[in-house]
Amino acid sequence: MPALSTHKRSKDRTPLSRERVLHCALNIADEEGIGALTIRSLAHELGTKPMSLYYYVANKDEILDGIVDLVFGEIDLPSDQGDWLPEMRRRAGSVRQVLRRHSWAIGLLESRTTPGPATLQHHNATLASLRAGGFSVQQTAHAYALLDSYIYGFALQESALPLSSADSIAEVAEPMVQRFSDGDYPHLVEMATEHVLQPGYDFADEFDVGLDVILEALARWIPAEDEELPSSAGGSVSRAGNH
Repeated sequence: MPALSTHKRSKDRTPLSRERVLHCALNIADEEGIGALTIRSLAHELGTKPMSLYYYVANKDEILDGIVDLVFGEIDLPSDQGDWLPEMRRRAGSVRQVLRRHSWAIGLLESRTTPGPATLQHHNATLASLRAGGFSVQQTAHAYALLDSYIYGFALQESALPLSSADSIAEVAEPMVQRFSDGDYPHLVEMATEHVLQPGYDFADEFDVGLDVILEALARWIPAEDEELPSSAGGSVSRAGNH
């Protein structure tokens, strides 16, 4: 019988645990895609039998719950002790960076019906930061949905682009522009030649531009402490009323 490889024997000597199972599942999703994650593939990677895993996880849904929670655990938590705007900017950047590492998670982060502690802590901290910043309950809901729609959407678009880096833009874009040389798509040619193909262009920079627009718009929902609008009944109402 051939000897087991050092890697295989090393894995066999490490006791199974729920944490080890979930981190192995996370690695499979990162390296091969979420479609490659099955009980069988996970057991194979761990060097054990599929039935052995059920002692630590009930089924694949529990595995997905667990690895989504691991992803949320990597995101920086916003604070409710400082200015909400830089906290939301920091959070947005952190979410984006984490989704770059785990692009398979983009469509799963908000899909779990049994969220784990890191997931709940993240949502609670984000809500707390917005509420402490002066947003009403309704405004907080709107702001949170808007921010995540933008962050997740950008992460999805970024992961799908055929551009792995700023250096590859010309390689991909120039042949496309040549197809437009007959004049049928003048605005595409203009955008490509005057913006995309200019030195230093990087699609990733668009993230901060869009985020600035959203944060500046949200900031206008919060009035100065003494700023009020007259109401039709002769009293006054805050400009930060529900939206």
